[in-house]
Amino acid sequence: MTEAYIYDHVRTPRGKGKPDGALHEITPVQLASQMLQALRERNQLDTSLVEDVILGCVVPVGEQGGNIARIAALHADYAQTVPGVQINRYCGSGLEAVNFAAAKVRGGMADLVIGGGVESMSRIPMGADGGAWATDPQVAFKTYFIMQGISADLLATQYGFTREQCDAYAVESQKRAARAWAEGRFARSVVAVKDILGLPVLDHDEFIRPGTTLDALLGLKASFAEMGAKAGFDSIALQRYPHLERVEHIHHAGNSSGIVDGASAVLVGTREIGERLSLKPRAVIRSAVTIGSGADHDARRSGCGRSSGAEEGRHDGLRYRFVGVERSVFLGGAGVHAGAGCAS
Repeated sequence: MTEAYIYDHVRTPRGKGKPDGALHEITPVQLASQMLQALRERNQLDTSLVEDVILGCVVPVGEQGGNIARIAALHADYAQTVPGVQINRYCGSGLEAVNFAAAKVRGGMADLVIGGGVESMSRIPMGADGGAWATDPQVAFKTYFIMQGISADLLATQYGFTREQCDAYAVESQKRAARAWAEGRFARSVVAVKDILGLPVLDHDEFIRPGTTLDALLGLKASFAEMGAKAGFDSIALQRYPHLERVEHIHHAGNSSGIVDGASAVLVGTREIGERLSLKPRAVIRSAVTIGSGADHDARRSGCGRSSGAEEGRHDGLRYRFVGVERSVFLGGAGVHAGAGCAS
């Protein structure tokens, strides 16, 4: 089978996903199109050779609706022949877009594809698209729907994670992020976002808080305890998991991933197209596996996320092992998630 190579990847800095965030003035189309422009300029790319643009977007309505992938390609002055498609796999949408791009290349359907994602959570709030899962009582009842933050707390309860552990992990994560920036580890991939006048708006991740301490996190109130009690989500969770006595609410704004604005783009192609365009491979995508985690596996009822504990198997001749509980616990949280387009 044809190999799928990553020739380049770019992303915006992650802007605070609130009206006072640096990227609030930048529309989702502008975020995505600037990343597409960056790929073109960095690689002197003849865009007529790009056979698809696939972008993940969790809330494809309003400014993010109407197939933002195609619109962003046009706005970035790509060739009219370049198609585009938007996909939604919740928090994993951007990653899945790259998987789709690699699949098209590996399957021989295309030689050069761009995968990525976009989300402006400051302009298009999470949940703005509605959806039967949350809004249709019959569907919600049958599927034991609970909010994402409750599911993160439920998962922590089921697998014995404590607030102290999550807080310690959060502090270390902030330190590592700050150190990575200081060491220039994102220099090749982060592209500054500009306004309509071409002036830089943001050139660094706005959400990093290197001064975070355990003492500061200790004073934060659990974000989802009141919601779980007053909205009945705790009761729903315990109906589905009767072996649990209660849901321990341990997540808060300091140990959950943040609401952010941003976009990304990854250039994926065959070895032959890379040689033709004098592109140097940075990585190869051998395979990808996506699963739907059931309640008995992962306890995560309202998000995406990987399997619980560890699950092993083989796919495409490769052995895989998912270890996803920790990722879901530390990254979960309704109202405080990173957004599909940027970093799922």
